Amino acid sequence: MHITFVKKILANGSPCRKCHDVEQRLNDTGQMSRIDEVIIADERDPSSAGMLLAALVKAERAPFFVVDTDEGERRVYTVYFKFAKEILGKSQSKKDEGKEILNDNPDLDFI
Repeated sequence: MHITFVKKILANGSPCRKCHDVEQRLNDTGQMSRIDEVIIADERDPSSAGMLLAALVKAERAPFFVVDTDEGERRVYTVYFKFAKEILGKSQSKKDEGKEILNDNPDLDFI
């Protein structure tokens, strides 16, 4: 299995806040050691490796993870908690998972 973590640099040159948060969580939990490759999707450079990969896998937001399995299957994850649960085998709290879903979907709201 090969895991690629794609994080974004915004058009103004600053790092993506959510990408930083996810990377920090990976480091804090020791999961970063399971990531094989980290690439940058630089909004200022459409030909950057991350922007090209995002177009190839049709990922519309960052960060995202591309998992190439040993069986030749490719999976794309744009939700860290789903990636962590399914690939890294780490369950997350429902509260944290809900926060991420709401953060990723601003059209949703609490009930």
